[in-house]
Parts: sequence; structure tokens; C-alpha cells
Amino acid sequence: MAPTVPSSNRPTRIAVIDLGTNSTRLLIADVDSGQVNVVERRTNVTRLGRGVDHSGSLSSEAIEAVCETVAGYVAIIDEAGADATSVIATSAVRDAGNGQAFIAELRERFNLSAELFDGDLEAQTTYLGASFDRAGDEILLVADIGGGSTEVIVGRGTEALFHRSLQAGVVRHTERLLTSDPPSTSDLENLAGDIHRLITGALDDRQLPPIDRCLAVAGTPASLAAIDLALDPYDAGAVEGYVLTLETIQRWLSRLASMALAERKHVVGLHPDRAEAIIAGMVILIEIMRAFGLSEVEVSEHDILYGEAIRAAA
Repeated sequence: MAPTVPSSNRPTRIAVIDLGTNSTRLLIADVDSGQVNVVERRTNVTRLGRGVDHSGSLSSEAIEAVCETVAGYVAIIDEAGADATSVIATSAVRDAGNGQAFIAELRERFNLSAELFDGDLEAQTTYLGASFDRAGDEILLVADIGGGSTEVIVGRGTEALFHRSLQAGVVRHTERLLTSDPPSTSDLENLAGDIHRLITGALDDRQLPPIDRCLAVAGTPASLAAIDLALDPYDAGAVEGYVLTLETIQRWLSRLASMALAERKHVVGLHPDRAEAIIAGMVILIEIMRAFGLSEVEVSEHDILYGEAIRAAA
């Protein structure tokens, strides 16, 4: 929804709710001249997209889990005194036959008007959030690994030059291809092969400039940084800007993929709710790095939430 600009000279306080395939997230931030100062940030793994790849519909259990989370977020937003609230819906709602009914239910229950992002808008808004505080002419690759889709965006500074939305996601590919616990070698090979095919098809032999820096956003890279740092509890300040090498990611994939789900849930730095989908996320990240010839990525929490806050305040 369009922001209501406050009458005082203070920054515009924007709340953004992201209805993702794997998690429902909240950002409340003060936005002023393109600067984003976080007031509150929350993440709940609600798995809205569970089963959508097979059934084509959002389940009633998943919808209720999201609505319970949104109810809590609405109370936080009211207490924070946000000037405007944006609600964005992405891959799971796009793909579900009852996605519009879910959006209508949110409007009826919470008086929230969710905007359904297509892949292009999702990619552009993600790049805006990742690059807003980046100066200079660096060629940036932003990789946003979501539950149902992955956005790959190449830009210079704050200008996106190329973007693709891939039908590759941690929930989608866990349900589709990881059939055993722990995953078998053939499962992992099939997963890597499918992701490679999707990336190759999206790039379509396009000649892109050499990448100066890759910014990896969303739950997979943040979880990997937390695991590598053995963070307990999670520390966003320590994760922001953390560099993960391809060798490190491959080492953790080998370790985590050899564990059963019950064991992965106890790995320090990995939230138990992310233990099931982390393997698919790591494979997606590795295949992106290989496709672009990257030896490392920089982890960032500056993502679509930041981009939408800036867009809503404009």
C-alpha cells in the first residue's frame, strides 16, 4: 500500500511483511533519503509453500500458520507506529491456485492488501535492497535463494542490468528431489543436475561482465554463516558481510548431507526449522557460484525487505 507521509520531519517508518514460501518475515525500518535504519526484524518459518509443487494449492494448515504469525506482526507494527505497511507475496502464492483467495483472506482478517510480486519485480526489489548502500561501479551479482524461486541479478552499483527468476527453491527442490534421509548420493547428484540445467537455461549463453562481488541473501547463506561462526544465539551483526568460500560451503554440505534430519536440527548455528531445507539451499548456492566462476560470496541481510521499504517510502 502507498505510504502515508508523516507531517513531522522524522524519517518515514515503513513496515514490510514478506509472505515467503518457507518463512514469513517482518521488517520495520525508518527510511530517510534512501537510508534504512532497522527498528525491528522478525522471521518465522511457516512453510506456506509446503506441498504446493505437488498439489498446486496452499494448504489450510500453512495458511493458518502464516495468519497466526501475521497477527503477531500486526500487533508489533501497531506498537511501533508505522506510517505505512507493505505486504508482499512471492513464489508460493504465485504458483498456488488458491493464492488470490489467500490474499483476500488476509485483507478480510487483517485489513492488509498484499501485493503479488511477479519474478521480475521480486528480482528488481531484491537488488534494490541489496545494493542501496553500495557506492561505485562494482559489478554485483545478487543471489536470493528462496523457498520456491531463486532470483539472480547482475548490476552495476545500484542499477540492475540483468535478472532472472529461477524455478529453484529450497522447499520446492527438497520436496521434489531429496527423497531419503539423509539424502543419498544419487539424490544430491540429481538435485545439482537440475539446478545446473535451470541456471544454464536462464543464462542462455548471455555474455555478462565479470563479477566483482557476489552478495548472497536470504536464509541459506545467513544460516551457513551462523554455522561456520558457531553462533548461538544468532547475531545479525556478525553475519552481515561474512565471507563464505566455495570450499567452506562444499565442506559444510558434505557434513550436513551425511546427517539425518534429527541430527541436523542440533547443529550449532542452524535453526531447527531450517534444517530440512538447508541441503537444497547449499546445492543451489554452489551451482550459482560454479556458473559464475566464483570462489566466494559475501553474506547480506539487505534483501527484498529493504528494497520494498525503500520503494514504499519513495
